[in-house]
Amino acid sequence: MLRTTRLSALRNFSSSARAFLQAGDSIPSVSTLREGSPGNEVDLAELTKSGKSIIVGVPGAFSPACSASHVPGYINNLEKFESKGYKVFVTGVNDSFVFKAWAESLNAPESVRFIADPSGDFAKASDLAIDASKFFGGVRAKRFALIVDNGEVVKQLDEPDNFSVNVSSAENVLKEI
Repeated sequence: MLRTTRLSALRNFSSSARAFLQAGDSIPSVSTLREGSPGNEVDLAELTKSGKSIIVGVPGAFSPACSASHVPGYINNLEKFESKGYKVFVTGVNDSFVFKAWAESLNAPESVRFIADPSGDFAKASDLAIDASKFFGGVRAKRFALIVDNGEVVKQLDEPDNFSVNVSSAENVLKEI
């Protein structure tokens, strides 16, 4: 009896916390997101409530991996995403001015929408926030991609180490959709 109880306990043990957003969960409604300027409030829950979307989360605008490969991968593969019916949103814990300048520096088309999360409220509500004080001076979003259909998460792809560009790369996400 004791052995069965131990085995059952081991089977139910998980070394990591459950991610907030899992398949079937709705995108959280957060009113503090901005696009282009501090006065332009947007809500990712509203923007993704109909149709197919990819929400790409980044630790920081202008950071090396975000600017060299992660977001450019989505820009370079935009036609493939759009041909499958997907809209692409990029979000991270930065202010709207920084996100707008970053989008311009990447020559991102207007169809790739850069949504600033200045207080980290979306990252926190999605359980995708990390303490990145060592690198970025505070709370940031981990690197992730959410595949969304009609406002519900189909799949969450987040980097196990929070910063790599493997699981959440555009090339990998294209294999998932």
